[in-house]
Amino acid sequence: MSTNLAQQLREGTTKSHSMAENVSFVKSFLGGVVDKNSYRQLVANLFFIYIAIEEEMEKNQNHEAIKFIYFPELFRKLSLIEDLSYYYGSDWLNQIKASSATQVYVDRIHYIGSNQPELLIAHAYTRYIGDLSGGQILKKIAKNAMQLSDNLGTSFYDFNAITDEIAFKNMYRNSLNNIPLVENQINQIISEANIAFNLNMKIFQELDSNLIKIMLMLLLSSINNLRKKFS
Repeated sequence: MSTNLAQQLREGTTKSHSMAENVSFVKSFLGGVVDKNSYRQLVANLFFIYIAIEEEMEKNQNHEAIKFIYFPELFRKLSLIEDLSYYYGSDWLNQIKASSATQVYVDRIHYIGSNQPELLIAHAYTRYIGDLSGGQILKKIAKNAMQLSDNLGTSFYDFNAITDEIAFKNMYRNSLNNIPLVENQINQIISEANIAFNLNMKIFQELDSNLIKIMLMLLLSSINNLRKKFS
């Protein structure tokens, strides 16, 4: 019997989705304004998030609920490593650090993976389906804004193991709808999906703050240079 979980998740997160899209960093990104330093920090943050999600998905792949949405072809770890190597160089692992908001997100994923694995559905849905749905648009924006070439720095958006995106998303929705869940579990998963959106929003807000700091530093530097010029 279908639970219609896919539609319930979509409808139950509409407000959170809209709020996340209206964070300044996201609005700037969608508008084609992308600061490379902020973007590479985002890639680093995503690395820690996906490592956590994929560790917990692997650990719980035989769980009665998780086995329905265990699709390693969605995993982003290797593509993020490619991007991190591009932005930080071969020593990337020693240069990156999870931001404060990212660490909160990571801790949440590990907590539910150990204590209530079915809630991982919310995080997998929020991240993977969002990435798969809007990936090519975001890839194009990032390439144009940062003047990237030859697909360098945008591997995150490439799902090379998925040949038919539409067919895969339909299959994923059917899998979601066939997970044996009771009403209380469905409500908890929808609530967790809203938490996931909020956690992502906190990361975007951090990046907003970093971007503002960079702009202020550049402004102060320009002012100081002008003072030196006219002193």
